[in-house]
Amino acid sequence: MNFWHSLLVALDNLRVNKLRSFLTMLGIIIGVFSVILMIAIVEGARANVVKEFQRLGSSLIIIAFDPGRRGRGETPGVIEGLTTRDLEAIRTRCPLVANVSAEMGAGEQGFSRGGVEYRANINGVEPDYQRLRNVEVIKGRFINDEDMEGWKTVCVIGDKVKDKFFPGSDPIGQNISVLGLNLNVVGVLKKKGRSMGEDSDKVVLIPLSTLQKRLIGGNQIGVIFAQAVNPNESKEAMEQVWQLLMRLHDNRPDFMVDSQEQIMAAIGRVLNIFGVVMGSIGGLALLVGGIGIMNIMLVSVTERTREIGIRKAVGAKKRDILIQFLIESMTVSAVGGLIGIGMGAGVSRAVTAITKQVMPGGEGINTAIPLWAVVMGFTFSAAVGMFFGIYPAYRAARLDPIEALRHE
Repeated sequence: MNFWHSLLVALDNLRVNKLRSFLTMLGIIIGVFSVILMIAIVEGARANVVKEFQRLGSSLIIIAFDPGRRGRGETPGVIEGLTTRDLEAIRTRCPLVANVSAEMGAGEQGFSRGGVEYRANINGVEPDYQRLRNVEVIKGRFINDEDMEGWKTVCVIGDKVKDKFFPGSDPIGQNISVLGLNLNVVGVLKKKGRSMGEDSDKVVLIPLSTLQKRLIGGNQIGVIFAQAVNPNESKEAMEQVWQLLMRLHDNRPDFMVDSQEQIMAAIGRVLNIFGVVMGSIGGLALLVGGIGIMNIMLVSVTERTREIGIRKAVGAKKRDILIQFLIESMTVSAVGGLIGIGMGAGVSRAVTAITKQVMPGGEGINTAIPLWAVVMGFTFSAAVGMFFGIYPAYRAARLDPIEALRHE
C-alpha cells in the first residue's frame, strides 16, 4: 500500500466516523488555534510599535523628566523637570549629540474662531521639530527661528483643526484664539492619524518660547529630542547627555535618556514573554490533543485487528502496517491543524474588525499572521500526530496474523 492509498484510507475513516474524528481532533484544533491567534496578536502589536516609532521620528534620543526613578515628590527649593538651561547645555556641551529640539505640551485647550469652538492639544515646539519628528507641512510654512526669538503668536495647525475652523477656505493668515491669545495660522500639517496614543491631526503647534512666555510662564520643557552625530555612537551620546544632566541636577537620577531602539527592544521583550505564555497554553492543548489521538488510534487497532490480520495474510509487511497507521494518525492531526489555522485566522480578522468599530479613533487591535506561522502550525500538528501515533502503529505492526484472524 503506497502513501497516497494510505492517505485516502485515512480520509475515508475520517468521513465514516465524523463525530469521533472531530472529538479526536478537538485538542489539536484548540492548540493550533491558540498558537495562531497568539502569534497574530503579538506580530500585529509588534508591527504597530514599529509603525508608531516610525511616525515619531528616525533614530531619536528621547530625554524626559522621570522623578519615578527616585520616588515622586518635589524637593523643597528645587525646580523639578527639564528647563531651557538643560536644553542649551545639551546643545553646547554634548559634542556627540546633534539636531536637538525641545517640546512642551499644555494639554487639550479650547480654541475658538467666529463663534466656532473646538478642543485640541497645544504644543510648544522648536524649528528642528519638523525634521526630527517627520512632520510635513502641506500649506504655508513651519515655525522658524524668527518666531522663536520674537515669541511670535503664530501657529501651525493639524488637519482636523483646519477642517473645523476653515472648511473649504484658506487658513493661512487667519486667526484662532486660545486662552485669550490670538494665534495667526502660518501653516497646515499633513494628515497623519494617531501616533503614540495621541491624535496628530488634532493639534496646534506654536513656538516653544511663545508657550513659555505668553501662556504658561517659566522655562520648563516637557521632552527633548535629539540625534547622535554618528548613529553608531548612539549609546555614547546618550551616556554623555546622562552625565551632563547628573552634573546639572546634583546627581539626582530624575531623568530618562533612551533611544527608540532601546524602547522598541524593551517592548519587544514584553511581547515575547506574552507570546511564550500564550504559546505554552497552546502547547498544553496540543499535548492533550496528542494523547487523545493516541487513545483513539489504540482503539482503532483493536477494532481493526481482523483487518490487520487479513492484510498480513495476503502479504502486507510490518512496515506497511506501521506506515498506514502513522499516516492515519498524522492525517487526523494535520486536518485538525488546518481547521485550527483557519479558525485562528478568522477570529484574528474578526477581532481587528470589531475593535476598529468600538475603539475610539477607529484604531482597533491590529493582527498579522506571517506565512511562517501557518507553516509552523501545520507542521507541528502533523508532528504531534506522528509522535503520538508511533506506539499504536507499532502495536498494530507487531500483531501476529494468525491471532489477528482469530480475533472476534
